[in-house]
Amino acid sequence: MNFIRFINGSIKLILQGSKAYYAWLFFLVALALWGGFGYIDQLQDGLITTNMRDSVSWAFYIGNFTFLVGIAAAAIMLVIPAYIYDWKPIKEIVIFGELLAVCAVIMCIAFIVVDIGNPMRFWHMLPLVGTMNFPYSMLSWDFFFLLAYLIINLTVVTHLLYSIFHKKEYNKKVVQVIVLISIPMAVGIHTVTAFLYNALPARPFWNSALLAPRFLASAFCSGPAILLILFQILRKITKFEIKDKAIWTIAELMVYAMFIYLFFTIAELFKEFYSGTEHILYWKYLLFGIGDSKEIVPYSWSSIIMGFIAFVLFLIPKTRKNFVTLNIGAVLIYASVYVEKGIALIIPGFTPDVLGQIYVYTPSITEIRTAAMIFSLGFLLFTFLVKIAIAIVFENYNISDIIKKEKSVKSEMSTI
Repeated sequence: MNFIRFINGSIKLILQGSKAYYAWLFFLVALALWGGFGYIDQLQDGLITTNMRDSVSWAFYIGNFTFLVGIAAAAIMLVIPAYIYDWKPIKEIVIFGELLAVCAVIMCIAFIVVDIGNPMRFWHMLPLVGTMNFPYSMLSWDFFFLLAYLIINLTVVTHLLYSIFHKKEYNKKVVQVIVLISIPMAVGIHTVTAFLYNALPARPFWNSALLAPRFLASAFCSGPAILLILFQILRKITKFEIKDKAIWTIAELMVYAMFIYLFFTIAELFKEFYSGTEHILYWKYLLFGIGDSKEIVPYSWSSIIMGFIAFVLFLIPKTRKNFVTLNIGAVLIYASVYVEKGIALIIPGFTPDVLGQIYVYTPSITEIRTAAMIFSLGFLLFTFLVKIAIAIVFENYNISDIIKKEKSVKSEMSTI
C-alpha cells in the first residue's frame, strides 16, 4: 500500500506544473508522434526505408546506441566523489546522474530494437527466454551488462525516493554496496560496447586496444556536459539549490577525461600514420577523403575542432568558472562526441567495404524520425523523473498533506 501511495504521489507530481512545463511536454509528445509515424513506415516496409545496405550495415541507430551507452556510463563521474569520497556538494545531486543513466540505458535498448528490424526478434535478447547465443555473442554480453546496470540504478533511485517520500531513513549500507557495484558495471557497459567493434577482425579501423579506453574517456566528457547545463536550468526554474563549487568540480573532472581522450586519439593517429600500413586507408577516408569521396571529412574535422576548443575552455580556470564559456564548452564537447560516435566512428569502419567499394551513407528521413521518437520519449521520461526527484528530495513533497487538502476540498464542495 505504501508503494502504491508512492506511485500515485509521483503521478500527481507529473501532472502538476507551469505553462512552460506543459509547453515542454507538448513539444516532446509532438516530436515523438512525428517520429513515431516514421517508425511505422519502417515497420511496414522494413529496413529498406533506411539507407543501410550490405556495405554499411551499422549506421545511425548503432551510432546513437554507442553514444548513449557512454552517457549512461558517465553517471560514475558523480557517484565516485559522492559515495567513495563522501563529498557532500556532489552527493546532493548524484541522484540526477543516476536518473540520466536510467533513461540513457532505456534509449540504448530502444535503438537496438529499431535496428534489428522486426521488434518481435527482441525476445531473443532476453536471458533464459530467447536464444542469445551466450556467451559467444558480444551483443548478448552487452545487453546483459546494460540490463544489470539499468536494474542497479533503478533500484538505488527508487529506494532513495521511496524512503524520502515516506520520511524514512534509507538503508545506507545497502545503497553503498549497490553503488559500489555500479562503478565497475558502468565501466563494463562501455567496455563491452567497444568489444562489439573489436570483435570484428575484418574491420581494422576498430581493431585497436585503445578503443575501449577511448570510449570511456569520451563518455566521461559528454555525460557530465548534459548535467552541467541541466543543473543550471534547474536552479533557475525551481527551488533546487546547487553550489557553484559542485559544478566547477564536475567541469574539472571533465578536463582530465578530455585530456586522456585526446592523448589516446593522438596515440592512435601516430600508430596508424607512422606505420603506414594498408589499414591507414580508413583513417584517410575519415580525415581527408578518398578521391572525390569527401562526404564525411567535414564531420570528422568539426568533431576534432569542437573537442579541442572545449578542452581549452575547460582547461583554463577563468573560462571554466565563467558560466558563459562553461556552457559553450559543454555544448561543444557534447556535439563533438555525438558526431564522433554517430558518424566518425561507424561509417569509416565500413568504408571502403571488403570489395574496395565506397558506399556513401547518409541517414534517411525514416532513421532521423525514428531517432527523434526515441530521444523525445527518453527526454520525456527524464523530465518526469527529474520533476519527481526535485519535489520529493528538495521541496519536501508530502503526499499525505496533498491527500488531506483534496479531502477537505471535497468535503467543502459536498457541504456547499
